Amino acid sequence: MSKPYISVVIPVYNEEKNLEELYRRLTQSLDATERSYEIILVNDGSRDQSSAALKTLFERRPKQIRIIEFNGNFGQHMAIMAGFERVRGEIVITLDADLQNPPEEIPKLIVAMEAGHDVVNTYREGRNDHWWRLAVSAMHNKLRAWMMPKLKMKDEGCMLRAYSRRIVDLMASTGETTTFIPALALNYAINPTEVGVAHEERFAGTSNYTFYGLIRYNFDLITGFSLFPLQVFTFIGISVSFISFIFVLFLSIRRIIIGPEAEGIFTLFAILFFLMGIVLLGLGIVGEYVGRIYQEVRKRPRFVIRDILED
Repeated sequence: MSKPYISVVIPVYNEEKNLEELYRRLTQSLDATERSYEIILVNDGSRDQSSAALKTLFERRPKQIRIIEFNGNFGQHMAIMAGFERVRGEIVITLDADLQNPPEEIPKLIVAMEAGHDVVNTYREGRNDHWWRLAVSAMHNKLRAWMMPKLKMKDEGCMLRAYSRRIVDLMASTGETTTFIPALALNYAINPTEVGVAHEERFAGTSNYTFYGLIRYNFDLITGFSLFPLQVFTFIGISVSFISFIFVLFLSIRRIIIGPEAEGIFTLFAILFFLMGIVLLGLGIVGEYVGRIYQEVRKRPRFVIRDILED
């Protein structure tokens, strides 16, 4: 097969109702660019009929569509990494299968890449999401900007992005078991940029991200690219230790002057519980980092591929 100019990588998890429409709109949009392309769809252990639907799409365009079948569910970012390891294009675009990011916006990214940028991030204009997701996203974007000012992203949750082949090869070579692709790309980028893209309601089905999944998603970003939480708790530990020393000194002097007294026992318990809560929270954050180190040192496969369909 001749080498394509554009590679589109799409993770798929329980998206059987969206795949036909995704195929129609995506191929129409890419055909209109008049550039050669390939589409890599990674089935991340779907439990519905997505696998059969993907096979049907492959049979329609075997020279342009490639299918990677995982042995189980390894997560969105690992599905994208599997595609990154097998792309052949010079411009690599990531896209979700739910059609909330319209494929018709892809030409914007191609124009930006051909203008000389090596990473094109995007931000959603006029988002069509539940109010609570908008609120959480806005709060987290502000928190991330404060904790990691070097990561210049208006909207970290938009998966429609474009990368040069050099950036993709660097990301694929890391071998990390947990990562956050947009942030990782910015670590290697020389000339990144951002463009606004449209946002639509999900074409069919429901979101595959649960509330817990969103929390884990954000933990991947924070613990993978910042020591800020550990540094905060170091500062808190020093501050609390200093305050505790002053308080113990105060109680010692009070005991010498006034003598033994039992009235403050409940206050002491309250302070003790407060300090225990801080310690447990700090241990949880440390445990999160240690757990990720443990995952890396085991050297287990990041994902297991069951089958690949390609020409």
